[in-house]
Amino acid sequence: MTKKAEILQQLQNQGDRKVKVALCDIDGILRGKIIHTDKFLEAAQSSLGFCDVVFGWDAQDLSYDRVNYTGWHTGYPDAPLYLDLETYRRQPWDGDIPFFLGDLQNPEICPRSLLRKICQNCKDMGFGTRFSQEFEWFNFENTPQDLEKSNFQSLKPITPGMFGYSMLRPTLKQDFFNVLFDQLENFDVQLEGLHTETGPGVYEAAIRYDEVLNAADKAVLFKNSVKEIAYSHGILASFMAKWNTRLPGCGGHIHQSLWNIGFTQNLFYDENKPFQMSDLFQNYAAGLLHCLPHILPMYAPTVNSYKRLTEGAWAPTTQTWGIDNRTTAIRVLNNKESSCRTEMRVAGADTNPYLAMAACLASGLYGIRHKLALDLPPTQGNGYQEIGLGRLAPNLGEAAQFMQNSEIAQELFGEAFVDHFTQTRFWEWRQFLQQVTDWELKRYLEII
Repeated sequence: MTKKAEILQQLQNQGDRKVKVALCDIDGILRGKIIHTDKFLEAAQSSLGFCDVVFGWDAQDLSYDRVNYTGWHTGYPDAPLYLDLETYRRQPWDGDIPFFLGDLQNPEICPRSLLRKICQNCKDMGFGTRFSQEFEWFNFENTPQDLEKSNFQSLKPITPGMFGYSMLRPTLKQDFFNVLFDQLENFDVQLEGLHTETGPGVYEAAIRYDEVLNAADKAVLFKNSVKEIAYSHGILASFMAKWNTRLPGCGGHIHQSLWNIGFTQNLFYDENKPFQMSDLFQNYAAGLLHCLPHILPMYAPTVNSYKRLTEGAWAPTTQTWGIDNRTTAIRVLNNKESSCRTEMRVAGADTNPYLAMAACLASGLYGIRHKLALDLPPTQGNGYQEIGLGRLAPNLGEAAQFMQNSEIAQELFGEAFVDHFTQTRFWEWRQFLQQVTDWELKRYLEII
């Protein structure tokens, strides 16, 4: 019996009446529904109709005005959602309800489909992948209703002060802290570590590595699951990149390495090469650096992302790499073969994991295909002062414009995806430009 048949048989035998299904939109938000098990079993044989508006609107459900895929001009029809039965898991905080992810099998529009395509390209080149994403996020003693009522002005972190790696602070919310670790484990989203970061109410979690598509699934599920579990404890969890100018932002760093297909050899490690970096690793890292400005919105997708990418704020601002250097865009960890890898530090907690990992893997493979040399020496010390390759774009508008016009971006992902994605980012930028901010009122209302 195939694995697919076993899963379907298990659902029938256990008598579940309903199933959760979900897909990830362009902003990394899970959109889904609960369906009857009978309907799920039918859909598992072909596909499930799902309104394509989820790829035609933004995080606030406002319709994009300049995308071709869907809109008022198409009438927002259903698109076929293909369920991936290998994503089967049960949600322990919701009665162990069966849960499945799916995608459109359309890499021009759907983030998971795009990553699946890049993953296949990688396998065709003879490489296996090990990826993981780590997240920092803030936790508040607020409800969504509180935030609406106070116009998002009365945020109360669950713990006070700057106390990274604290053994003390988690005891203030011990049930939440422990349940989070345990229930994520039971949801097949294993954590390698969970601790406080520097900042009031902020945690950091590292998700255990996996093959890249599985790793992205786990990262997307992690963000949504943390929010759901937090709700049940009277907590609001936020993965916003930078919610307060006086506090550090929230990273979503991506660790990555290439292996042989059997996962018996880390292809990034060569003890006879400088910095123990194999030629393949050097090509891969050079690809990451070379492609970075061309696809920056895939690592920094929101207006707020660029508030995090500021000098001295534990986030990179330059095209740099270094050995175990947390001020550079690319951090190389090369102590031993089993864990030799690179870390993309530009990515924030607000990323869509499918797109951010697709950006990393496609860039690295680009470097390998083009045999790019890692000519830039590793940054020693302060990466903010190393501007030999240039600084990152300062805002979403400039970054999206660069990506839209980039032949490299189109080579990596195709013209249709680049057009669709950049149009969604231009929409986001225009929404921001139309607003009158509190800063403007305080600065200009009386004095000017």
